Amino acid sequence: MPYERINPEQLRAMLERLQARIYDPVAELRVTAWVTTEPVSYEERMSGRRLDLAPGDRWGQLWDCAWFHFTGEVPASTAGKKVVLLLDVNGEVCLVDEEGTPVQGLTNINSEFDYSLGKPGKRVVAVSESATGTETIDLWGDAGCNDLFGRYRSGTLKEAVVAICREEVRQLYYDAEVLLETAERLPEGSARRARIFKVLYDVSLLLTDLGDERVAKARRMLGEQLAKRGGDPVLTISAIGHAHIDLAWLWPIRETIRKGARTFSTALRMMERYPDYVFGASQPQLYEWMKRHYPKLYEQVKARVQEGRWEPQGAMWVESDTNVPGGESLVRQILYGKRYFQQEFGMEMKSLWMPDVFGYTASLPQILKKARVDYMMTQKLSWSTYNRHPHHTFMWEGIDGSQILTHMPPEDTYNSPAAPRSIAKAENDYLDSAVSDRALMLFGIGDGGGGPGEEHLERLAREKNLLGLSPVEQETSARFFELLAEHRERYQVWRGELYLEKHQGTLTSQARSKRFNRKLEKSLRELEYAAVLAQLTAGVPYPAQELEQIWKEVLLYQFHDILPGSSIKRVYDESLERYAWLLDRVEQLIDASYEAASRGAEGPVVFNSLPWGREEWLKQDGRWRYVQVPAMGCAKLPEAAESIPAVCVSERERTIENELLVLTLGDNGEIVSLLDKEHERELVPTGFSLNRLRVYTDDGDAWDFRQDYRQTGGERLTLRLAEAYSDGPTAGFVLHYGYGASELIQRIVLTSGSRRVDFVTNVDWKESGRMLRTSFPLQIRADSVSCDIQFGYLRRPTHRNTMWDYAKDEICAHQYADLSEPDYGVALLNDCKYGHRAEDGELDLNLLRSPSYPDPEADRARHSFTYSLYPHEGNHVEALVFRAGYALNVPLRISGGQAAQLSEDASVDAIPSARTPISAELSATAEQGDVTGRSFLLPSHPNVMIEAVKRAEDDDALIIRLFETAGTRLVTKLHAGFAFSGAWLTDLLEDKLAALEVEEGAITLPMGPFEIVTVRLERPEFRH
Repeated sequence: MPYERINPEQLRAMLERLQARIYDPVAELRVTAWVTTEPVSYEERMSGRRLDLAPGDRWGQLWDCAWFHFTGEVPASTAGKKVVLLLDVNGEVCLVDEEGTPVQGLTNINSEFDYSLGKPGKRVVAVSESATGTETIDLWGDAGCNDLFGRYRSGTLKEAVVAICREEVRQLYYDAEVLLETAERLPEGSARRARIFKVLYDVSLLLTDLGDERVAKARRMLGEQLAKRGGDPVLTISAIGHAHIDLAWLWPIRETIRKGARTFSTALRMMERYPDYVFGASQPQLYEWMKRHYPKLYEQVKARVQEGRWEPQGAMWVESDTNVPGGESLVRQILYGKRYFQQEFGMEMKSLWMPDVFGYTASLPQILKKARVDYMMTQKLSWSTYNRHPHHTFMWEGIDGSQILTHMPPEDTYNSPAAPRSIAKAENDYLDSAVSDRALMLFGIGDGGGGPGEEHLERLAREKNLLGLSPVEQETSARFFELLAEHRERYQVWRGELYLEKHQGTLTSQARSKRFNRKLEKSLRELEYAAVLAQLTAGVPYPAQELEQIWKEVLLYQFHDILPGSSIKRVYDESLERYAWLLDRVEQLIDASYEAASRGAEGPVVFNSLPWGREEWLKQDGRWRYVQVPAMGCAKLPEAAESIPAVCVSERERTIENELLVLTLGDNGEIVSLLDKEHERELVPTGFSLNRLRVYTDDGDAWDFRQDYRQTGGERLTLRLAEAYSDGPTAGFVLHYGYGASELIQRIVLTSGSRRVDFVTNVDWKESGRMLRTSFPLQIRADSVSCDIQFGYLRRPTHRNTMWDYAKDEICAHQYADLSEPDYGVALLNDCKYGHRAEDGELDLNLLRSPSYPDPEADRARHSFTYSLYPHEGNHVEALVFRAGYALNVPLRISGGQAAQLSEDASVDAIPSARTPISAELSATAEQGDVTGRSFLLPSHPNVMIEAVKRAEDDDALIIRLFETAGTRLVTKLHAGFAFSGAWLTDLLEDKLAALEVEEGAITLPMGPFEIVTVRLERPEFRH
């Protein structure tokens, strides 16, 4: 038949016939299961409900667990033949040895998956390459009644048989599959395409039956085509086996541990069969689970790592979200991640492995560079909705100018089938093929699918250097990046964040988790500082081990499907309970540390962990006090104020007024006028109002909501009651709102001498498919909004000129977002929110979402949060807006366990313009044994923030992490109120870089824009 007349569908049918004839069942196995609702150990495997099963029998419901016992005999008729078992329990199973150590993972054939990438099922268990016919089968398997993605797939036993494997038919199948797909990707009319099609057609005529002689002849015919080699390559594909594992998502964390065991054991078995196979896995947290729960399996993994065929990947403790975690959290992700792989395997991780994270903060390049991480891998930007990222290989530049070599596999997946179509797509779609001759392929099935199966490795064995395809080499990603970096000067630069034009809902979903994360980040910062203080002043041992344990659990919950809010309900039921316990424990330790540090002082002591002096009103025991606390220091709690400046409030006029601002509320509780008396500026445009609380229809899921949600029309909440109140130096209104079955109570608070208007909010949210937002249309004209991100800020456009601008309608900011003209601006502060919108002169904050998938009860709960409006003179840098953000999030602490927070009974305000002179802070003296009245650490420049004060990981040195907040160059002196023997500049891993000069207890530090500087002080010693 002429080549042009050959029907590829006929050839596909031949492949299906071959695949169906690979295995020939010869005997049924006996199957018994012991079912439990939660996993039990191997020793307790028969403690559950016993079931004797036949194919078609149901054994469990979603998330049920069971120990399966498979027994039987290999028939004598199989003697001399290759024998396997075919097992499918409609769930995930991990076969174990006689000690209960994982041996091999199996996955149900009908698991949910993108079948264009391949079939996810793994059901084949090797018995013997040449059976005697006398073998006895006695296997145990630990099963979960769920598929790869947590779906329920009937929970019935599908198959458990002894089968003969016709090895030559199996090999013939892969020969034909690789050649057919190669030909289909070749240009029409090419001689290579015509020749392959013709040979395959001839083979199809030969295989009218699958006798041994005809199968052998067919293999010889196809072997001629498989033996043809390519010439000098234009592009070489570096392939590494991969099994992306979400540490929680559509399954609970406990199931991830078992998924890890199934995946790791399967990878080990595949390595025994395929000597070229190189496999990689990321996330030290996953390795630590394997070490703790499956120590024998872990030792097998370590042996393969030493051999060089198993690659630990990535520099973070988990594949963390990078939008929501704070800067110090990202540092600890890398610190603990790199230390783990160094300590366990003697390997330094040089790449950040982030295939599936929902966008990447512009602070990340510097963090990576200062932690000796040179490369980053992702592919998620290929998911963007409106614009295609213009590069697969590029230099990514952060806000400080640091650059990281970044690569996105041009196949745009981390579940590659390693098929000819994969290679062809990589070559055809590689956006940087003009300047790069290498691309990465991640092949295998993730999330418990065991990674690569025989199908991937059989294809790769035929694709090493096959005429018509780019050559493929199985090698580590570390080797790939080393080769890619040889031509780094050729690659284009992308500056700023790597914004994913999708999944903006994850900036808001599961608001309670985000609040706990923010509170724990701030409390952990406070605890480390307080513990250092307690060690210096009172000799209290630093709680290093417990701090590391708490940090690692917080880092776990920052995984990119937990903190963003995209997991199932059980994940949040469990993590919220743990969050509450962790926060309570951290607060206990803070209390104990400050109590120890305040010994010798008469009466309560107020502690300030921020690096500038603070003057604030505090309420304790029902009485107001005006406190002045030095930078990173403490002061005695003063007596209650006898004279308190009042804030005027009028319930009839609905106005609140202090020395600086006048607010007027409308009938619906919105602010219809906000007058800055000092600068004679009205901030509310004519016909508009501020704090416009609106509810929008939101029929999205945890990841996404419609970008045109505003076009659906927002609904106002119903104001049921507005009450004026006055309390010492504070006054305002308590507003009671209703919407549907939900209730919102908000206190609008103005404090004497303050420019900050606080909106202290409690919500009992019961709505489904709704989104609650507040907006502030302001009389401010600015082309960009300054958004607080980790270790600095990022400017984003407030217009929608291009599709790139339009795509960034929902943006991430941490403690503030600011709109400023050259001489005046307004910031919107918050204590636990991240989703913002800024267009023209409007600042908008996403407060709550309640999607129904994957958690049908997401955020239907009680919530507490505070946001604040902060008008200021000058732009946000001149106004030190970053300080206002920190002051809202980091309360003063009173020894005795009292945090001065915005609550039902207290209001606190930092006055940015009021600051004790540096000389006074440093020269203040203290009574013998009394630590009050002095600064323990003080940077001389106002634009410097001290983000962390902690003990060094490996000794008693002191680590201080600072950063430049304004995006400028400066020189600061770091003053210490204690003695130390020497100072060093270090990287983020706390390794010494250079000695620092010390003059009269002060260190001079030059700093670049947004630069992170880490200082190590040797042998710190406090002297009264």
